[in-house]
Amino acid sequence: VMRDADDSCIIICNMENIDPMGIHTGESTVVTPSQVIPDEAHQEMRNSALKVIRELGIQGGCNIQHAWRDDGTPSGEYRVVEVNPRVSRSSALASKATGYPIARVTAKVAMGKRLHEIDNEITGETTAAFEPAIDYVVTKVPRWPKDKFSDVEFELGPAMKSTGEAMSIGRTFEESLLKALRSSEYDPAVDWTTVDDEELETDYLVRPTPDRPYAMFEAFGRGYSVEEVVELTGIYEWYVERFERIADAAAAAQEGDFQAAADVGFTNQEITAIAGGEFNDTHASWIPSEAADTDDDGQRVEPDGSGVTVGDVEADTSRRTYKQVDTCAGEFRASTPYYYSAREPPIGRGASEVQVDRDVESVVVVGGGPIRVGQGVEFDYCAVHAVRALREEGSEAPSASDDSSGQRPRKHIDAHVVNNNPETVSTDYDTSDGLFFEPITAEEVADVVAETDADGVMVQFGGQTSVNVGGPLEAELRRRDLDCEIMGTSVGAMDLAEDRDRFNALMTDLGISQPEGGTATSEAEALELAHEIGYPVLVRPSYVLGGRAMDVVYSDAELEEYIEEAVRVAPDKPILVDDFLADAVELDVDAVADGDDVLIGGIMEHVEAAGIHSGDSACVIPPRSLSAETLGRVREVTLEIARALDTVGLLNVQLAVRDGEVYVLEANPRSSRTVPFVSKATGVPIAKLAAKVMAGQSLDELRAHEQVPEHVSVKEVVLPFDRLPGSDPRLGPEMKSTGEVMGTARSFGKAYLKAQDSVGKPIPTEGTAVVDLETLRGLSQKNEDVSDVREAAERHFDVREKEEFDDLPGALRDGEVDVILSRDRDILEVAVEETITYFSTVPSARAALEAVETEDEPLDVMALSERPTERRNWGE
Repeated sequence: VMRDADDSCIIICNMENIDPMGIHTGESTVVTPSQVIPDEAHQEMRNSALKVIRELGIQGGCNIQHAWRDDGTPSGEYRVVEVNPRVSRSSALASKATGYPIARVTAKVAMGKRLHEIDNEITGETTAAFEPAIDYVVTKVPRWPKDKFSDVEFELGPAMKSTGEAMSIGRTFEESLLKALRSSEYDPAVDWTTVDDEELETDYLVRPTPDRPYAMFEAFGRGYSVEEVVELTGIYEWYVERFERIADAAAAAQEGDFQAAADVGFTNQEITAIAGGEFNDTHASWIPSEAADTDDDGQRVEPDGSGVTVGDVEADTSRRTYKQVDTCAGEFRASTPYYYSAREPPIGRGASEVQVDRDVESVVVVGGGPIRVGQGVEFDYCAVHAVRALREEGSEAPSASDDSSGQRPRKHIDAHVVNNNPETVSTDYDTSDGLFFEPITAEEVADVVAETDADGVMVQFGGQTSVNVGGPLEAELRRRDLDCEIMGTSVGAMDLAEDRDRFNALMTDLGISQPEGGTATSEAEALELAHEIGYPVLVRPSYVLGGRAMDVVYSDAELEEYIEEAVRVAPDKPILVDDFLADAVELDVDAVADGDDVLIGGIMEHVEAAGIHSGDSACVIPPRSLSAETLGRVREVTLEIARALDTVGLLNVQLAVRDGEVYVLEANPRSSRTVPFVSKATGVPIAKLAAKVMAGQSLDELRAHEQVPEHVSVKEVVLPFDRLPGSDPRLGPEMKSTGEVMGTARSFGKAYLKAQDSVGKPIPTEGTAVVDLETLRGLSQKNEDVSDVREAAERHFDVREKEEFDDLPGALRDGEVDVILSRDRDILEVAVEETITYFSTVPSARAALEAVETEDEPLDVMALSERPTERRNWGE
């Protein structure tokens, strides 16, 4: 709801949760416009919302939540559940769903503007006083970190556990739902062929979890009726019928009717897989379990592709066309380039509403999809900066009209975005020259390329989501014979960097040190490797990324337990066993290369030692414990890797330093989660520079240079433990953080103090501290002397050990403890519940105690742009 100072009020949109009351709206699948609430009820709740915003005197946007049930009367029964007199999480969703910029209008109303005085930028003819009208269906699906927190119960309820969301737009609910599921990039860790009907009902239909939509499809595949599924799930019949239609369309595709599956929203690749052919894309919305063959042991096997091909499906289905989001359901002509795709009607052609100049050079920038652990808003920063670079600067392509000054004339580049996350800046309609709100799959990105006649695609900026689509997209562009290239570093080089054996061979050829390690395809091989290397070893599956299921083990027994409980080792699913560089200092380096020259954006030193995932460690710019000689070697290694991979664009290198030796842990020729931190700490916009070199300019032409800040910046992570009861609150080799903050000051201690304050974890400067040295040294070598931690703590706190308390959990709950330095999980879980500051590693404990020493230093508030930097190269 929106209201101005003259009491003009409008309803922007109504959104309906599919899941019943009792499930947090942030956890529920959400649909707009409402599909099951009758018009009488809608009008009553509309009137109630207007009364509430007027009674409270709210000026600007307001979110009002109602609960409604069908009591047999024409309008049903409703209650007002909650009022948020501000822009809320749903404001972003409502803005992207309707095209009505709620935050922008709210800001103008706060400055005294009336709604009729604020222009509607999409139509250019109407004002913000016009209520949006939409002629499509929008679906939002949450994204949960289920794969990162195996010990957390992800039953949906009144507490929010999801970390992000994906939104989709379609002409029907079915199409919108499948696009949203595809966009969420979530794949249930369930083999439905091993789930009997009783388990399907109790664990997946009655019990609300992230897997329930897929269980509903599975139920219809087994012959369940709509009435049975309604009874089990509590979801309204209208929605359940649509799930049945999708399942029926999939069944029809298995019998050769491809158009029915296309009409409900399946992609051509999905239909091909459903019909028994090969699936050559990154991820699917849903493919029936019976569509895949099984071997003698009942394990799923991939089709051999000897059946239906994607070409067969394309020949028998209508193509996608693009429609415009215009806020007015076509009543006024819109000019804003905000689009969604829909299948053409089976009869006739649906006219495309895309308005682009196909004679202008254009680039498609692939976004990062929904926010989840390991894939945060940092990548949207990168994508937005890439778009801005292209729009602001254009490219400097060679031209026959080169002037005598040697400067080549600039040429404008249109930048189009493909993304599906409503929480991001990249999905604002005015960020790019064309916003395509679509799932990030090779097929759907290629459709955008074809529609815009784009000359290139950038897949470096959207994190692992966009990198993963690179290979399939390149193949799809080639299959369709589209004159478009993957810009920047080649897909082959990105694949090489992620291929353990090939990357190791490259490092050996370059004479660059790596931790000793190897690949094991059985328990016996893993044990043999561990004996050769020597414990402790770092173990992780080779088939997952982002630190999932990674662990440090110290003995045969721990390794055997890991193999038995965490992963299934097999010839096609090997595990990696590496020397764990205990007590090493880890580094991150972000750089930009143009194919010849390399610019280092920054070298970051991790606060945490080896064994803590790089995404969970606080880090500091500039490094504070490395010699000039070591930094020089870090520079050499970074430049050698950049040139060996023929890097054009961004490069992130992760390294470890122990006893003066520099080891490479991994290299990723793409954007990294540290790019925004580096750019803000140094003042060098490396994402923009990367986009420009990918578009054809050289670093020399851009007159880019390196800068080393004179002040200290600390990046600290935001951890979700308070939202995930039962999760292990100790930092370790698997990434768990969902965001980050930055603190800057003249000293490390003060910057670290400010960073901790920013994450809501203020470091006390006095009081009672529990110091548990025995568990603290858990991730370091067992013989490390950590007595300095206790000595430093004693200078500021009344230090006590665990054993000194009769009931330590009770003391924590009674407020008798102010800070905890421990790695005892049970204690830390209570600390999370009671919001007591704690540090679970030796390095973070030392950093916190150093921060306490700066209590009397000034807060050191200063604009980033005013903090001094030195123009010189890193490591020189």
